[in-house]
Amino acid sequence: MPPFSANLGFLFTEFSEIERIEAAAAAGFRAVEMHWPYQVPAAEMRSALSRSQVTMLGLNTPVGNAAAGDFGLAALPGREGEFEHAIGQAVSYGHAIGATAVHCMSGLVSPHAASAAERAFVANLRLAADMATQAGMTVLIEPINHRDRPGYFLHTIEQAASIIDQVGRRNVKIMFDCYHTQIMQGDLTRRLKDHLDLIGHVQIAAVPSRAEPDEGEIDYRYICRSLDGLGYGGWIGAEYKPRGRTEDGLGWLAAWSEERTSNASGASA
Repeated sequence: MPPFSANLGFLFTEFSEIERIEAAAAAGFRAVEMHWPYQVPAAEMRSALSRSQVTMLGLNTPVGNAAAGDFGLAALPGREGEFEHAIGQAVSYGHAIGATAVHCMSGLVSPHAASAAERAFVANLRLAADMATQAGMTVLIEPINHRDRPGYFLHTIEQAASIIDQVGRRNVKIMFDCYHTQIMQGDLTRRLKDHLDLIGHVQIAAVPSRAEPDEGEIDYRYICRSLDGLGYGGWIGAEYKPRGRTEDGLGWLAAWSEERTSNASGASA
């Protein structure tokens, strides 16, 4: 059973960003993720992470002009200058707080602009990867489903793999969100196996509710065991929308963590 991280964009949201880190640590998480933590000074964020003894796995690039409907910039032709500023901000802030990865959000693209969007995405990811290399960070790209985010450019695992092949940088990886991939494509275990070498991070949430991963149509215990069997060495991000208070829905974490401990003890016996 791989270790779990808490996505603080969805979990413990009744608290401030700094308090969320402390709450996650108290709940047993040893790593966290955030979507857009930029309003918190980097020094304060790094100090909070150090106090709580948790690792910051990653953050997202700024979305662009949210009021105008932007949801990322990396695949938007003609807005390369804005993306360069966004990735510069993300890498600089991420490096300052000790984050290990940055998620480059592709953005919303109409179907007739797909070819130009792909070219822009590849070029922008090369820039992002080179910046991230200097900071010792990984670049993640995440396929997002069209039910929740219609028009999102990057929406399948195979598309992400093709993009990475074109980019040609070793530090560009897939953020394999099981929730999004189940909605768009399904066949999760085969896709995890087929693309394991390209996967930099895995995220989970129930389908269709996007609530705690202990309900719905995906058997996440099976997914986690499959990842163990494949030799996946990364974290699994809990990126779900709690049914109520985050703490009240963490029974899955206690049970699965106990299973991980039992398995580790059995392996060492």
